[in-house]
Amino acid sequence: MTDETPQQLIDSLDKVLDEERKALVQGDLEKINALMTAKETLIEKINGLHTVAHGSLTDVHEKVTRNQALLGSALEGIRAVANRMADLRRVRAGLETYDRSGRKTNYGLQAATKVEKRA
Repeated sequence: MTDETPQQLIDSLDKVLDEERKALVQGDLEKINALMTAKETLIEKINGLHTVAHGSLTDVHEKVTRNQALLGSALEGIRAVANRMADLRRVRAGLETYDRSGRKTNYGLQAATKVEKRA
């Protein structure tokens, strides 16, 4: 077991959660990944303790809930960007329309012709 007291572990987790929130707000995905490992380690240590006052975990629980909501929002944003990029790729490929009978017609876009300038 470590030399850290339960309160020191909780304080360390509290600091990691604050750093995680800052990284989430700034969109620093690399830092979020690094903090995830530290957070998991601290949570495992706290779960391994036999005596932890539930009152001391209230603030940490609120921060974990807050960060989960931020992480969910970040993932939604990433998905939205990916969908938008897919839409743009489809538009570049051409135009799809449907006629009165429901048949799909695809009009491909031609690449811009190159003009060579000779001296």
